Amino acid sequence: MSVRKICVYPDPALREPTKEIDSFDDELGMLVCDMWETMYASDGIGLAGPQVGVAKKLAVIDYNGEKYVLINPVISEKDNFKIVEEGCISFPGIYEKVESPEHIKVSYCNEKGELIEKEIDGFLACVFSHEIDHLNGKLLIDRISPLKRQFLKKKLAKKAKEK
Repeated sequence: MSVRKICVYPDPALREPTKEIDSFDDELGMLVCDMWETMYASDGIGLAGPQVGVAKKLAVIDYNGEKYVLINPVISEKDNFKIVEEGCISFPGIYEKVESPEHIKVSYCNEKGELIEKEIDGFLACVFSHEIDHLNGKLLIDRISPLKRQFLKKKLAKKAKEK
């Protein structure tokens, strides 16, 4: 197991199209382990493949001690939208108020290849939606107003120059 480098916005890996996973082998198992290690090292509750430069439909979530491995996830229903404050490992130190679903229906495979179908409510629905958005190239910055987006891009560019 190893901690992988986090791709920070505007890294192009965050927008790269992801591919479906069709092999549930040891290589996938090692990637999942690396993602857990990386997420915990970054104090996150979720991490998607593109955030570690892996263009695969894979995300991990640990919320209130419940762990989820999402492989090829698809949200079939979203509703009960509300405004929540979200952060993202790929936008360190940035928290923005965005509209997010409080109820979703989702299907995905776990690391063993077993199909899981769930209805999820509350903040966990927001977390699932956020991570699945990553797999579709949609980022936190895409979910804020154009004016805030412009301000945030300038702030992030300034942070990058300071490094």
